[in-house]
Amino acid sequence: MARKTETVEGGTGDVFRDLGFADAGERKLRVQLAMRLNDLIKDRKLTQTMVAEIFGIPQPHVSELHNFKLSRFSSERLLHFITLLDKDVEIVIRPKAANHTTGLVSVLVAA
Repeated sequence: MARKTETVEGGTGDVFRDLGFADAGERKLRVQLAMRLNDLIKDRKLTQTMVAEIFGIPQPHVSELHNFKLSRFSSERLLHFITLLDKDVEIVIRPKAANHTTGLVSVLVAA
């Protein structure tokens, strides 16, 4: 019986880039922002109906946000939602880290 050899290719750490999406950076940013939004919503114990009222969107759209179906949400809109939950958003631009080939966008949460 012949042995079958499988090859495993290491990823870059960015699933969207690995899958070949042209807008990989934007997709990764939206996921990071949605993760923070969902954490804020959970911490405040808000229902989807309450969130819909705060954000001014239909409840089914809140469900999409909760389930990371983000096609209808731009990064700018997600940032706005964060401010509607009484959080400040600060954007810091700094020199690129020496170990990166391109600039990096990431979302950090201050305590």
